[in-house]
Amino acid sequence: MGAGGWGWRRALRAASGGWWRAAAPGEARGGAARSGGLCAGGTPSLSYRELKDLKKTNVLHIDVRERWEIDRFGKIPASINIPLGELVEALQMDPTEFKEQYNQKMPSKSDPVVFSCLAGTRSKQALSFAMSLGFSRVQQYAGGFEDWVKHEPPEKK
Repeated sequence: MGAGGWGWRRALRAASGGWWRAAAPGEARGGAARSGGLCAGGTPSLSYRELKDLKKTNVLHIDVRERWEIDRFGKIPASINIPLGELVEALQMDPTEFKEQYNQKMPSKSDPVVFSCLAGTRSKQALSFAMSLGFSRVQQYAGGFEDWVKHEPPEKK
């Protein structure tokens, strides 16, 4: 991406408090689909560097791959695993139950959350599920685990 490609991203994040805000039902999300910045439909997608920087902040990173994938191939450091098939139920759990099951504080609907998977398909679905449940500060790492391991080794269980 050229140097000019980052200006709109910084402006968007600054205008929205540093995170993309999910559109309310019936509200336009604004912006056309753009490769590298926004996925089809205007959903926010992070690059490796952006995710790496966000991991230095208080962001919850949820990997929606299946448990066997994590066991076999490893995971992105500091991510928690909630398989896609469990996600909707997990995001509606009692906070105490969520903490017991996932060893992590349950995110509020206004907490920053990033979803990832192997290569972006399941994380895009996870993003849609979370938005439908009212989560407003959600993003995806569309490159997923496949992209992460091009830059650094995974964390093994």
